[in-house]
Amino acid sequence: MKQALLVIDIQNDYFKGGLMELVGAEKAADNAKTVISKFRGEKLPVIYIQHVASRPEAGFFLPDTEGVKINERVKPLEDEKVIVKHFPNSFIRTGLQEHLDSLGITDITIVGMMTHMCVDATVRAARDMGYNTVVVGDACATRDLIIDGDTVKAEEVQKSFLAALNHFYSTVKSTNEI
Repeated sequence: MKQALLVIDIQNDYFKGGLMELVGAEKAADNAKTVISKFRGEKLPVIYIQHVASRPEAGFFLPDTEGVKINERVKPLEDEKVIVKHFPNSFIRTGLQEHLDSLGITDITIVGMMTHMCVDATVRAARDMGYNTVVVGDACATRDLIIDGDTVKAEEVQKSFLAALNHFYSTVKSTNEI
């Protein structure tokens, strides 16, 4: 078993004043920072995923903006890999799988944003590719969603998506459990 940490899309647009503010982004990023410190301390790979919009109408993560930058709380070290993606699934049209395989990675721990989109898509893809995954639930954040005119609060979105992942696709743990 060889472990790596994926830090997915913890970027400025998801924080207060950003173009797609999430509920609990600061707390999730602080927890992610704790997990990152643990992996660094154990000399395990920390790999950053950075979403860059490929279409201007996306409205956020626009190229060459402050919003697209990885948030200072979890800033990568110079020798840590940053992989740019343009889709929710971090494996689509990126070198992520090749990079993980080159390191002999079998187990992936995931922190990041948004739980209901990029985290979910990446976790499911990772499992389908044969990786064992752990999601650090309190080191992820999401937002309110609307369906049929009803608002589903971020807390419920978070719980629902983590519950759905916490069986076949992943094991969900807290920062303290990591």
